[in-house]
Amino acid sequence: MKDSVIIVSGGMDSITMLYEYKDRIKLGVSFDYGSNHNAREIPFAQLHCERLGIRHIVLNPGFMRSYFKSSLLEGAAAIPEGNYDEDNMKSTVVPFRNGIMLSIAVGIAESHHLKYVMMANHGGDHTIYPDCRPEFVRAMSAAATAGTFAGIELWAPYTGIAKADIARHGKVLGIDYAETWSCYKGGKHHCGKCGTCLERKEALKDAEIEDRTVYDG
Repeated sequence: MKDSVIIVSGGMDSITMLYEYKDRIKLGVSFDYGSNHNAREIPFAQLHCERLGIRHIVLNPGFMRSYFKSSLLEGAAAIPEGNYDEDNMKSTVVPFRNGIMLSIAVGIAESHHLKYVMMANHGGDHTIYPDCRPEFVRAMSAAATAGTFAGIELWAPYTGIAKADIARHGKVLGIDYAETWSCYKGGKHHCGKCGTCLERKEALKDAEIEDRTVYDG
């Protein structure tokens, strides 16, 4: 039964979730909110949704780029290089980004008579991004349920696992991760040096998946 909306970025995590739960997903929603890498990742979201026969829509909350403060919205040069940890990656936080996207997706879900909104946060996000943590997921799900006639729920099945575990799911599903995007700099190729690139490399290595990503460094 197709009862879910998924927020799908075009990255490894949401594309894996898209394939793993394709029989439950009615609609994929991407947000072009002005980040450095939206133009690189959203086409992959569209590609995979089309491949699976899932309707895909792109929404443009452009006010986020105009009024929010984050290196993710300030160009490639602002993105820190080095390990994916709190001290290095905190500047990439877009304040309450997931809260905003989920609120919109909840409205879409109720409008389309769907029960769940899916997000692909994972355990490695918890220390850096407040709106990826388990307590946030629980609170947003409770708010969605209380604030809709249909009792919409937030469904985040990767909350407690690592990115390498997600990659292992994808390996079983036969996903080609070269058809996904991670790099926060948003250049022609993955930079190979920012935290998301390093996390991508490590996850694929740990899952024993050949990394066919093209890196500049």
